[in-house]
Amino acid sequence: MNIQERMKQTITEAIVGALASSQAEGVLPVPEETLDIASMIRLEVPKDKQHGDFACNIAMVLAKALHMAPRAIADAIQARIALGGDIAKVEVAGAGFINFYLTANWLYETLLQIETQGENYGRIDMGKGKKVMVEFVSANPTGPMHMGNARGGALGDCLAAVLDFAGYEVTREFYINDAGNQIEKFGNSLNARYLQQLKGEDAVEFPEDGYHGDDIKEHAKAFIAIHGDKHLNLSEQERKQALVDYALEKNITALKEDLERYRIVYDVWFRESTLHESGAVKDAIETLKNNGFTYEKEGAVWLNCEKMGLEKDEVLVRNNGIPTYFAADIAYHMNKLKTRGYDWAINIWGADHHGHVARMKKALDAVGGDGDCLDVVLMQLVRLMRDGEVVRMSKRTGKAITLSDLLEDISVDAARFFFNMRSAGSHLDFDLNLATQQSSDNPVYYVQYAHARICSILRLLSEEGVSVLPYCEIHADCLKEEAELELLKKLSDLPGEVEAAAKALEPARMTRYVMDLAATFHTFYTACRVKVEDKDLMNARLKLIDATRIVIKGVLTMLKISAPEKM
Repeated sequence: MNIQERMKQTITEAIVGALASSQAEGVLPVPEETLDIASMIRLEVPKDKQHGDFACNIAMVLAKALHMAPRAIADAIQARIALGGDIAKVEVAGAGFINFYLTANWLYETLLQIETQGENYGRIDMGKGKKVMVEFVSANPTGPMHMGNARGGALGDCLAAVLDFAGYEVTREFYINDAGNQIEKFGNSLNARYLQQLKGEDAVEFPEDGYHGDDIKEHAKAFIAIHGDKHLNLSEQERKQALVDYALEKNITALKEDLERYRIVYDVWFRESTLHESGAVKDAIETLKNNGFTYEKEGAVWLNCEKMGLEKDEVLVRNNGIPTYFAADIAYHMNKLKTRGYDWAINIWGADHHGHVARMKKALDAVGGDGDCLDVVLMQLVRLMRDGEVVRMSKRTGKAITLSDLLEDISVDAARFFFNMRSAGSHLDFDLNLATQQSSDNPVYYVQYAHARICSILRLLSEEGVSVLPYCEIHADCLKEEAELELLKKLSDLPGEVEAAAKALEPARMTRYVMDLAATFHTFYTACRVKVEDKDLMNARLKLIDATRIVIKGVLTMLKISAPEKM
């Protein structure tokens, strides 16, 4: 149990006891139905610190059951809470909020926990080892990754890290769409460019719906450099398959290299084609048929979404007999949750897929799965900005900016940090100028500088023979200044922030937390000198900044962002 949880438990027990005393004395009535008061108590940290360390609205919650005004309930509870230990003062405010003011003693233990746990400080057991798979990016392998993939990569990878910190057994997975319509278009495009290279531009018309990028031409040239024209005499289908087999593996390798450069390493690269080869797609469609959720129309098989309480039915099998991407997606999610036995599947999707979420969850229910075991984080668009203007084209290639292009302009640290500064559901303007600035205006630089500044202080004092002492050898109660206590409080917040981020599937909370921690440290640094004549105070402050260093590095490491010791 972390320190804040322990304090909340202490306060909860005090409230439950005071309420029971009030009822025993006849000051407050006993409700008609039995209530689990402890589970109803919610403790929040007030935004205004003048309102205490924790505030509780239990009086408002109980007003209806007790048939009394919240203020009267709060006054009765407050009057019967014994002060002492960590509880210094209890006040009633407003319509009935109960505010708790604590001594500083409870905060000092934070230093011991950080010393003991190191960069694992903040880890919690919320997940209790449940298996969760986070599937993200899953970019179309027929071309390079765009800005949406870049944001999805940072969000997905950081969410996986948060869930790992929260006690889940996490798998990162990339779903390779190597089957279906887009691969057919890929093959047609490669085949056309191959024939044009060997027979001339006018020898064959390029497909109108094909992929027009230069990468297709480059694949065709490279294929010819290896194999010459010997595939001209093959059937078109054989030639297309050979071209796809060659180019697809090149693209997948490039995807892996770009993502690894972005510090994303997947546990599993799962191929859609294996679902077709194993019969899983066919089985999913048959199960939907047998369960009465399909119908045939104009030679196609449709999913009856109306029967599921949704609008707009979905095609499962086209009239040419080829299953749709949606049919394969149902089979894929059944593979995640049933075949491979994950307790929870999380997908990072673009916001344009919002209509697909309910259909997928309902389809899982219809094939005997559990749609509630699937959560989808919808991600809004990114706009790259430079000098106040939207940037759409790469200066190097003159084409749409890819992840690879972006990482040539800015550091991986800046990319991962900036993409994870806002919740997935928020539109993001990515300021390229700001991302390269070495100033406090640049948030990633600001946080890294806080870490480097602490390392510098520790290094200089170490050269004078002053080192960080174990917790048992310092006098933590020397830390009494407001800036010291605020820094301790911010350090104590980390386990709760991990829990909140995991519950909300919002890794951006961790980025905001480490920014707040850096700001709190900089305030402390301005207000409090570490090297002072009072040895006990110096040792306590030294311990405090070392704990701050450990936590900043731990959070940055979680987010796969470097924590430099010199800047």
